[in-house]
Amino acid sequence: MRLEPIAQPTLARRLGFPALALLGTVLVGSLLAMIAGANPLNTFGLIVKGAFGSKFALLETLNRATPLIFTGLAVAVAFRARLWNIGAEAQLYAGAIMAVLLGTGALGAPLVLPISAAVAMLAGALVLLGPVLLKTKLGVDEVVTTLLLNFVMLLFVSYLLEGPMKDPMGMGWPKSAALIKEARLPRIATGLRLHWGFGVAIIAAVVVWLIQKRTTFGFEMRAVGQNAAAARFAGMPVNRVLVLTALLSGGLAGLAGWSEVAGLKGHLSLDLSPGFGYTGIVVAMLALLNPLAVVPSALFVAAVFVGSDSMSRAAGVPTYIADMLLATALLFMVLALQLTRFRVVRK
Repeated sequence: MRLEPIAQPTLARRLGFPALALLGTVLVGSLLAMIAGANPLNTFGLIVKGAFGSKFALLETLNRATPLIFTGLAVAVAFRARLWNIGAEAQLYAGAIMAVLLGTGALGAPLVLPISAAVAMLAGALVLLGPVLLKTKLGVDEVVTTLLLNFVMLLFVSYLLEGPMKDPMGMGWPKSAALIKEARLPRIATGLRLHWGFGVAIIAAVVVWLIQKRTTFGFEMRAVGQNAAAARFAGMPVNRVLVLTALLSGGLAGLAGWSEVAGLKGHLSLDLSPGFGYTGIVVAMLALLNPLAVVPSALFVAAVFVGSDSMSRAAGVPTYIADMLLATALLFMVLALQLTRFRVVRK
Protein backbone atom coordinates (compact mmCIF):
# COMPACT_ATOMS: atom_id res chain seq x y z
CA MET A 1 0.00 0.00 0.00
CA ARG A 2 1.17 3.53 -0.68
CA LEU A 3 -0.13 7.10 -0.58
CA GLU A 4 -0.68 8.85 -3.90
CA PRO A 5 -1.10 12.65 -3.87
CA ILE A 6 -4.30 14.12 -5.31
CA ALA A 7 -3.75 17.22 -7.43
CA GLN A 8 -7.26 18.65 -7.06
CA PRO A 9 -9.33 17.08 -4.24
CA THR A 10 -13.07 17.22 -4.92
CA LEU A 11 -15.42 19.22 -2.70
CA ALA A 12 -17.00 16.00 -1.45
CA ARG A 13 -13.58 14.73 -0.41
CA ARG A 14 -12.60 18.01 1.29
CA LEU A 15 -15.83 18.13 3.29
CA GLY A 16 -16.58 14.43 3.69
CA PHE A 17 -13.50 13.28 5.56
CA PRO A 18 -13.55 16.13 8.14
CA ALA A 19 -17.25 15.36 8.70
CA LEU A 20 -16.38 11.70 9.28
CA ALA A 21 -13.67 12.82 11.70
CA LEU A 22 -16.22 14.76 13.77
CA LEU A 23 -18.62 11.80 13.66
CA GLY A 24 -15.86 9.50 14.87
CA THR A 25 -15.11 11.91 17.72
CA VAL A 26 -18.76 11.86 18.79
CA LEU A 27 -18.82 8.05 18.71
CA VAL A 28 -15.66 7.79 20.82
CA GLY A 29 -17.04 10.37 23.25
CA SER A 30 -20.26 8.40 23.53
CA LEU A 31 -18.32 5.24 24.31
CA LEU A 32 -16.31 7.04 27.01
CA ALA A 33 -19.51 8.41 28.55
CA MET A 34 -21.03 4.93 28.67
CA ILE A 35 -17.89 3.53 30.29
CA ALA A 36 -18.19 6.28 32.92
CA GLY A 37 -21.77 5.15 33.57
CA ALA A 38 -23.56 8.11 31.98
CA ASN A 39 -26.06 8.51 29.15
CA PRO A 40 -24.15 9.75 26.06
CA LEU A 41 -26.99 11.97 24.82
CA ASN A 42 -27.42 13.47 28.27
CA THR A 43 -23.66 13.98 28.58
CA PHE A 44 -23.33 15.84 25.27
CA GLY A 45 -26.47 17.84 26.07
CA LEU A 46 -24.96 18.94 29.36
CA ILE A 47 -21.73 19.97 27.61
CA VAL A 48 -23.63 22.11 25.11
CA LYS A 49 -25.80 23.60 27.86
CA GLY A 50 -22.78 24.29 30.05
CA ALA A 51 -21.02 26.10 27.21
CA PHE A 52 -23.91 27.99 25.57
CA GLY A 53 -27.01 27.44 27.71
CA SER A 54 -26.96 30.82 29.45
CA LYS A 55 -25.52 34.28 29.07
CA PHE A 56 -22.91 33.56 31.74
CA ALA A 57 -21.93 30.27 30.08
CA LEU A 58 -21.59 31.89 26.64
CA LEU A 59 -19.39 34.68 28.00
CA GLU A 60 -17.19 32.18 29.85
CA THR A 61 -16.75 30.25 26.61
CA LEU A 62 -15.76 33.41 24.74
CA ASN A 63 -13.34 34.37 27.51
CA ARG A 64 -11.74 30.92 27.42
CA ALA A 65 -11.51 31.10 23.63
CA THR A 66 -9.66 34.44 23.59
CA PRO A 67 -6.15 33.19 24.51
CA LEU A 68 -6.76 30.05 22.45
CA ILE A 69 -7.30 32.18 19.34
CA PHE A 70 -3.96 33.91 19.92
CA THR A 71 -2.01 30.71 20.60
CA GLY A 72 -3.83 28.90 17.79
CA LEU A 73 -2.80 31.65 15.39
CA ALA A 74 0.77 31.52 16.70
CA VAL A 75 0.98 27.79 16.03
CA ALA A 76 -0.82 28.00 12.68
CA VAL A 77 1.58 30.69 11.42
CA ALA A 78 4.67 28.73 12.47
CA PHE A 79 3.45 25.35 11.27
CA ARG A 80 2.50 26.82 7.89
CA ALA A 81 6.21 27.46 7.30
CA ARG A 82 7.14 24.10 8.90
CA LEU A 83 8.57 25.84 11.93
CA TRP A 84 7.46 23.56 14.76
CA ASN A 85 6.75 26.04 17.54
CA ILE A 86 5.88 23.98 20.65
CA GLY A 87 6.77 26.88 22.97
CA ALA A 88 3.70 29.12 22.79
CA GLU A 89 3.33 28.62 26.56
CA ALA A 90 6.69 30.30 27.20
CA GLN A 91 5.90 33.10 24.77
CA LEU A 92 2.53 33.62 26.47
CA TYR A 93 4.19 34.07 29.86
CA ALA A 94 6.80 36.43 28.36
CA GLY A 95 3.97 38.66 27.15
CA ALA A 96 2.26 38.44 30.54
CA ILE A 97 5.45 39.52 32.33
CA MET A 98 5.72 42.60 30.13
CA ALA A 99 2.06 43.43 30.69
CA VAL A 100 2.67 43.47 34.44
CA LEU A 101 5.99 45.33 34.31
CA LEU A 102 4.48 48.14 32.24
CA GLY A 103 0.96 48.01 33.65
CA THR A 104 1.64 48.56 37.32
CA GLY A 105 2.52 52.23 36.97
CA ALA A 106 5.78 52.26 35.01
CA LEU A 107 4.22 54.19 32.10
CA GLY A 108 1.92 57.15 31.78
CA ALA A 109 -1.75 56.26 31.92
CA PRO A 110 -2.87 57.34 28.40
CA LEU A 111 -0.36 55.16 26.53
CA VAL A 112 0.11 52.19 28.80
CA LEU A 113 -2.36 49.85 27.09
CA PRO A 114 -1.10 50.02 23.47
CA ILE A 115 2.54 50.17 24.55
CA SER A 116 2.20 47.17 26.84
CA ALA A 117 0.55 45.21 24.00
CA ALA A 118 3.40 46.07 21.63
CA VAL A 119 6.08 45.20 24.19
CA ALA A 120 4.28 41.93 25.03
CA MET A 121 4.40 41.01 21.34
CA LEU A 122 8.09 41.88 21.23
CA ALA A 123 8.80 39.75 24.30
CA GLY A 124 7.01 36.73 22.84
CA ALA A 125 8.81 37.21 19.53
CA LEU A 126 12.23 37.36 21.19
CA VAL A 127 11.57 34.14 23.12
CA LEU A 128 11.06 32.30 19.81
CA LEU A 129 13.89 34.13 18.06
CA GLY A 130 16.56 32.14 19.91
CA PRO A 131 15.31 28.69 18.83
CA VAL A 132 14.81 29.77 15.22
CA LEU A 133 18.34 31.18 15.02
CA LEU A 134 19.68 27.92 16.44
CA LYS A 135 17.70 26.11 13.76
CA THR A 136 18.81 28.27 10.83
CA LYS A 137 22.46 28.67 11.89
CA LEU A 138 23.28 25.37 13.59
CA GLY A 139 20.48 23.02 12.53
CA VAL A 140 19.23 22.52 16.10
CA ASP A 141 15.77 20.91 16.27
CA GLU A 142 13.30 23.64 17.28
CA VAL A 143 10.86 21.10 18.74
CA VAL A 144 13.32 20.39 21.56
CA THR A 145 14.38 23.98 22.19
CA THR A 146 10.90 25.49 22.16
CA LEU A 147 9.49 22.70 24.34
CA LEU A 148 12.24 23.05 26.96
CA LEU A 149 11.85 26.83 27.01
CA ASN A 150 8.35 26.32 28.41
CA PHE A 151 9.80 24.85 31.58
CA VAL A 152 12.57 27.43 31.76
CA MET A 153 10.00 30.24 31.52
CA LEU A 154 7.78 28.73 34.22
CA LEU A 155 10.75 28.50 36.59
CA PHE A 156 11.66 32.10 35.75
CA VAL A 157 8.10 33.27 36.46
CA SER A 158 8.17 31.37 39.76
CA TYR A 159 11.39 33.18 40.69
CA LEU A 160 9.88 36.55 39.81
CA LEU A 161 6.72 35.91 41.83
CA GLU A 162 8.70 34.82 44.86
CA GLY A 163 11.16 37.69 44.48
CA PRO A 164 11.31 40.92 42.45
CA MET A 165 7.66 40.96 41.28
CA LYS A 166 5.99 39.59 44.40
CA ASP A 167 3.07 41.71 45.58
CA PRO A 168 3.96 43.03 49.06
CA MET A 169 0.23 43.32 49.78
CA GLY A 170 -0.55 39.81 48.55
CA MET A 171 -0.68 38.14 51.98
CA GLY A 172 2.27 35.93 51.02
CA TRP A 173 0.65 34.50 47.88
CA PRO A 174 3.01 34.17 44.86
CA LYS A 175 1.44 36.74 42.59
CA SER A 176 2.36 40.13 41.17
CA ALA A 177 0.90 43.50 42.01
CA ALA A 178 -2.38 44.35 40.28
CA LEU A 179 -2.45 46.40 37.09
CA ILE A 180 -3.61 49.99 37.26
CA LYS A 181 -7.02 50.74 35.82
CA GLU A 182 -5.61 52.37 32.69
CA ALA A 183 -3.62 49.19 31.88
CA ARG A 184 -6.74 46.98 31.93
CA LEU A 185 -8.68 46.10 28.80
CA PRO A 186 -12.21 47.50 29.00
CA ARG A 187 -15.23 45.23 29.05
CA ILE A 188 -17.19 44.88 25.82
CA ALA A 189 -20.35 45.79 27.75
CA THR A 190 -20.89 47.09 31.26
CA GLY A 191 -21.35 44.32 33.80
CA LEU A 192 -19.95 41.59 31.52
CA ARG A 193 -16.70 39.67 32.05
CA LEU A 194 -16.00 39.56 28.32
CA HIS A 195 -13.24 42.04 27.49
CA TRP A 196 -11.94 43.61 24.31
CA GLY A 197 -9.12 41.07 24.11
CA PHE A 198 -11.65 38.90 22.27
CA GLY A 199 -12.11 41.67 19.70
CA VAL A 200 -8.35 42.04 19.31
CA ALA A 201 -8.08 38.27 18.75
CA ILE A 202 -10.68 38.40 15.95
CA ILE A 203 -8.82 41.29 14.31
CA ALA A 204 -5.54 39.37 14.63
CA ALA A 205 -7.07 36.37 12.84
CA VAL A 206 -8.17 38.57 9.93
CA VAL A 207 -4.79 40.32 9.74
CA VAL A 208 -2.89 37.02 9.73
CA TRP A 209 -5.17 35.70 6.98
CA LEU A 210 -4.54 38.81 4.88
CA ILE A 211 -0.79 38.48 5.42
CA GLN A 212 -0.82 34.86 4.28
CA LYS A 213 -3.11 35.39 1.28
CA ARG A 214 -2.33 38.90 0.04
CA THR A 215 1.36 39.58 0.72
CA THR A 216 4.67 38.43 -0.72
CA PHE A 217 5.77 37.34 2.74
CA GLY A 218 2.69 35.15 3.05
CA PHE A 219 3.45 33.52 -0.31
CA GLU A 220 7.06 32.91 0.75
CA MET A 221 5.86 31.46 4.04
CA ARG A 222 3.64 28.96 2.25
CA ALA A 223 6.35 28.13 -0.28
CA VAL A 224 8.92 27.42 2.43
CA GLY A 225 6.38 25.25 4.22
CA GLN A 226 5.64 23.26 1.07
CA ASN A 227 9.25 22.68 0.07
CA ALA A 228 12.12 24.65 1.61
CA ALA A 229 14.69 23.26 -0.84
CA ALA A 230 12.61 24.26 -3.86
CA ALA A 231 11.97 27.70 -2.36
CA ARG A 232 15.70 28.19 -1.82
CA PHE A 233 16.41 27.06 -5.40
CA ALA A 234 13.86 29.63 -6.63
CA GLY A 235 15.84 32.37 -4.87
CA MET A 236 13.70 32.85 -1.78
CA PRO A 237 15.54 33.84 1.43
CA VAL A 238 14.42 30.78 3.40
CA ASN A 239 16.23 31.66 6.63
CA ARG A 240 14.87 35.21 6.61
CA VAL A 241 11.35 33.89 6.04
CA LEU A 242 11.72 31.53 9.00
CA VAL A 243 12.97 34.32 11.25
CA LEU A 244 10.11 36.64 10.27
CA THR A 245 7.64 33.80 10.74
CA ALA A 246 9.05 33.15 14.21
CA LEU A 247 8.72 36.82 15.14
CA LEU A 248 5.08 36.89 14.04
CA SER A 249 4.27 33.58 15.73
CA GLY A 250 5.94 34.51 19.02
CA GLY A 251 4.32 37.94 18.99
CA LEU A 252 0.85 36.43 18.66
CA ALA A 253 1.51 34.09 21.59
CA GLY A 254 2.79 37.05 23.61
CA LEU A 255 -0.54 38.80 22.97
CA ALA A 256 -2.28 35.82 24.59
CA GLY A 257 -0.46 36.51 27.87
CA TRP A 258 -1.11 40.23 27.59
CA SER A 259 -4.85 39.72 27.03
CA GLU A 260 -5.17 37.32 29.98
CA VAL A 261 -3.43 39.73 32.36
CA ALA A 262 -4.87 42.98 31.04
CA GLY A 263 -8.32 41.66 30.24
CA LEU A 264 -9.20 39.01 32.81
CA LYS A 265 -6.78 38.31 35.67
CA GLY A 266 -5.34 41.74 36.40
CA HIS A 267 -2.11 40.25 37.78
CA LEU A 268 0.48 37.58 37.03
CA SER A 269 0.43 34.17 38.72
CA LEU A 270 1.80 30.72 37.97
CA ASP A 271 -1.67 29.41 37.11
CA LEU A 272 -2.29 32.16 34.55
CA SER A 273 -2.32 29.56 31.79
CA PRO A 274 -3.75 26.05 32.27
CA GLY A 275 -1.94 25.00 29.10
CA PHE A 276 -3.17 27.54 26.55
CA GLY A 277 0.09 27.23 24.62
CA TYR A 278 -0.20 23.47 24.22
CA THR A 279 -3.94 23.62 23.49
CA GLY A 280 -3.16 26.12 20.75
CA ILE A 281 -1.58 23.24 18.82
CA VAL A 282 -4.90 21.38 18.92
CA VAL A 283 -6.76 24.54 17.86
CA ALA A 284 -4.43 25.14 14.90
CA MET A 285 -4.56 21.54 13.72
CA LEU A 286 -8.36 21.36 13.96
CA ALA A 287 -8.44 24.57 11.90
CA LEU A 288 -6.13 22.93 9.31
CA LEU A 289 -3.75 25.88 9.85
CA ASN A 290 -6.30 28.33 8.38
CA PRO A 291 -6.16 31.62 10.37
CA LEU A 292 -9.87 32.35 9.92
CA ALA A 293 -10.82 28.80 10.89
CA VAL A 294 -8.80 29.20 14.09
CA VAL A 295 -11.64 31.31 15.55
CA PRO A 296 -14.40 28.64 15.35
CA SER A 297 -11.84 25.98 16.27
CA ALA A 298 -10.91 27.90 19.43
CA LEU A 299 -14.60 28.37 20.25
CA PHE A 300 -15.16 24.62 19.87
CA VAL A 301 -12.23 23.75 22.15
CA ALA A 302 -13.26 26.38 24.71
CA ALA A 303 -16.85 25.09 24.64
CA VAL A 304 -15.65 21.54 25.32
CA PHE A 305 -13.64 22.65 28.33
CA VAL A 306 -16.25 25.00 29.79
CA GLY A 307 -19.12 22.62 29.05
CA SER A 308 -17.22 19.66 30.51
CA ASP A 309 -16.77 21.48 33.81
CA SER A 310 -20.53 21.99 34.04
CA MET A 311 -21.26 18.47 32.82
CA SER A 312 -18.95 16.94 35.42
CA ARG A 313 -20.81 18.63 38.26
CA ALA A 314 -24.23 17.69 36.89
CA ALA A 315 -23.61 14.12 35.73
CA GLY A 316 -20.69 13.03 37.86
CA VAL A 317 -18.56 12.28 34.78
CA PRO A 318 -14.81 13.08 35.07
CA THR A 319 -13.70 16.24 33.30
CA TYR A 320 -10.90 14.24 31.71
CA ILE A 321 -13.43 13.27 29.04
CA ALA A 322 -12.80 16.74 27.58
CA ASP A 323 -9.10 15.95 27.09
CA MET A 324 -10.02 12.63 25.50
CA LEU A 325 -12.49 14.32 23.15
CA LEU A 326 -9.95 16.89 21.99
CA ALA A 327 -7.20 14.30 21.55
CA THR A 328 -9.55 12.09 19.53
CA ALA A 329 -10.74 15.03 17.42
CA LEU A 330 -7.13 16.01 16.70
CA LEU A 331 -6.07 12.50 15.67
CA PHE A 332 -9.13 11.98 13.47
CA MET A 333 -8.75 15.42 11.87
CA VAL A 334 -5.08 14.84 11.03
CA LEU A 335 -6.06 11.52 9.44
CA ALA A 336 -8.89 13.24 7.55
CA LEU A 337 -6.47 15.86 6.27
CA GLN A 338 -4.15 13.16 4.95
CA LEU A 339 -6.99 11.29 3.26
CA THR A 340 -8.17 14.56 1.70
CA ARG A 341 -4.82 15.19 0.04
CA PHE A 342 -3.78 11.57 -0.63
CA ARG A 343 -5.47 8.37 -1.77
CA VAL A 344 -4.44 4.92 -0.64
CA VAL A 345 -3.51 2.67 -3.60
CA ARG A 346 -2.09 -0.82 -3.94
CA LYS A 347 1.39 -1.17 -5.35
